[in-house]
Amino acid sequence: MKVCIYGAGAIGGYLGVEFMRAGADVSLVARGPHLAAMRANGLKLLIGNEERVVHPRCTDNPTELGHQDFVIICLKAHSITGVIDAMRPLIGPRTRIVTAVNGIPYWYFYKHGGAYEGSTLESIDPGGRQWRELGPERAIGCIVYPATEIVAPGVIQHVYGDRFPIGEPSGETTEDVTRLSALFSAAGMQAPVLDRIRDEIWLKLWGNVCLNPISALTHATLDVICSDPATRALSKAIMIESQTIAEKFGVRFRVDVERRIEGARKVGAHKTSMLQDLERGRPMEIQPLVSVVQEMGRLTETATPALDAVLALVVQRAKVAGLGCTPAPVAAKTPAFA
Repeated sequence: MKVCIYGAGAIGGYLGVEFMRAGADVSLVARGPHLAAMRANGLKLLIGNEERVVHPRCTDNPTELGHQDFVIICLKAHSITGVIDAMRPLIGPRTRIVTAVNGIPYWYFYKHGGAYEGSTLESIDPGGRQWRELGPERAIGCIVYPATEIVAPGVIQHVYGDRFPIGEPSGETTEDVTRLSALFSAAGMQAPVLDRIRDEIWLKLWGNVCLNPISALTHATLDVICSDPATRALSKAIMIESQTIAEKFGVRFRVDVERRIEGARKVGAHKTSMLQDLERGRPMEIQPLVSVVQEMGRLTETATPALDAVLALVVQRAKVAGLGCTPAPVAAKTPAFA
């Protein structure tokens, strides 16, 4: 099985080490000092009390790698459109694209059914390029729950977690998702095949849509945001708005708002990914975690006053930090593919 991990950072590197140890033919696409370190010394994973080192095929030039069975995208969601051309040499007639990214993926309305079937979302897929050029029919959804970080070039620290739920947009259990799930299992991770992958996407996004921007604005950790009465109430208000939107698209939530917030509180003094990006001077994932929910609210004519206010503030925060941010999204478009 040929697997290319496109974006071999913290999560991608973790997958690369474990997939190689499970016997997969793995290639990693990376860049900069991290790539140089992997080429020179291999890729090291620190997990528990163990140090695992592999020597993968790694490159910043995907044309060297040929067609793959699976391309697992582990980039920040806002980076994907910019690498579509570079990704083309990896994609053959039967290649599947696994979206291991935060937020709503480009293929969301493929095999969705209903009035929005075939729609694209401008906030996450500007101009519908991912939909047209990567193809929603290739996509397999994947939710990333583990926490990992690059502690030095070529060195990944596993913090917690091993769950990567996956699923076809159609909800079918196909040969491809079964093979992919088996690979995760052989690598010591959990990748249950879900028949309602969108429910799981929203369950994770439900916390991200409020906790990430609030943390970027306040620099508070999850335990503080979820314990302070004012920020907990604001988080709840945004989550209720988001739930209203998601349910209009047929999503089912298996926990209630209070339980979801309490689960985040119990994570402890954890900095969200958006706060980490802000502190490191990197673009924040505002569009796939927040703007897209606003855009979907506009589609369903759902008022989102709490979300709108926090989104306006975090966009301004990004601009002041010199990180840039696109304006609020326009209404989604429906392509001819529908």
